[in-house]
Amino acid sequence: MTDTITLRRPDDWHLHLRDGVLLAAVAPGSAHFARAIVMPNLVPPVVDAAMVRAYRERIVAATGGGSFEPLMTLYLTDGTSPDDIDDAATVCTAAKLYPAHATTNSAAGVTDVEALTPVLERMAERGLVLCVHGEVTDADVDVFDREAVFLERVLEPLRRRVPGLRVVLEHMSTRAALAYVADGGDDLAGTITAHHLVIDRNDLLAGGIRPHNYCLPIVKRRADREALVAAATGGAPRVFFGSDSAPHTDPNKLGPCGAAGCFAAPVALAILATVFEEVGALDRLEAFVAERGADFYGLPRNDGVLRLARCAPYAPASVATPDGPIAVFAPPFALSWAVTVQESAEATP
Repeated sequence: MTDTITLRRPDDWHLHLRDGVLLAAVAPGSAHFARAIVMPNLVPPVVDAAMVRAYRERIVAATGGGSFEPLMTLYLTDGTSPDDIDDAATVCTAAKLYPAHATTNSAAGVTDVEALTPVLERMAERGLVLCVHGEVTDADVDVFDREAVFLERVLEPLRRRVPGLRVVLEHMSTRAALAYVADGGDDLAGTITAHHLVIDRNDLLAGGIRPHNYCLPIVKRRADREALVAAATGGAPRVFFGSDSAPHTDPNKLGPCGAAGCFAAPVALAILATVFEEVGALDRLEAFVAERGADFYGLPRNDGVLRLARCAPYAPASVATPDGPIAVFAPPFALSWAVTVQESAEATP
């Protein structure tokens, strides 16, 4: 049994950092990542290049100008134009498609994806990746089926209309999503969160509701979770890590209409180390967190290394903010790995 793990410094390909006092509180929890795709669903949303630049400056200030690099995204709306894409291409790595009302701060999202075709065509021309929250919001579709229905009704027609557009189906939660990405070709990839690897709907609902396990897409059946574990640890091509770390204060998580999201960034690598070790796949962890995502986005793999050391079992602590505590996601087991970041350009073994 190994007591240390050495990896090329990893990336997070789906991260919510919020803004204001929450940004200041949660940004340190992602400092061990080299880069992260930062989500634009603020209030108001980040819908033009000027807003992107200003938000990036706030993130850099909150992280102390260290080695963490925020990779910025543009929030797509019904009013986004191809010219907006030209402007955003100078400062953004990707643009984010939220179906309107699909998740937190998505009220300004897209109501007619087909009408957005000229924008998506310009994205393909400019090489911007489309990051997708893959759920329909139709009232007649069960919440546990919304991801699978999205693939058929929205994503497949979109990709047929705009060939060559690179798409990331974020936070995959079902066997259907995994199969779709596996069959989708080189222009399609998918991310998996740490929390979708370790909890299913029993952990959310059995024996009482656990609000801190509530996220969107909602966690599914055990069979879906096991399929996600198999894909992540088995080296599935074009499948890589995105935490979808989405912090909310306890007052917002525990209220009568609790907010969706798990603040997992501070413990995600410790969780992943446990998951990969349990199936004897620690040798594949580096590709999941530090190689395949960079390759898909056309970015260089990071220099430097990150080390995890086995430690006494512990439970994650909350993060204090002026608006109330933010609970760090707690998996259904004690954590037994701690992260040490090394900033040197030391080669990965």
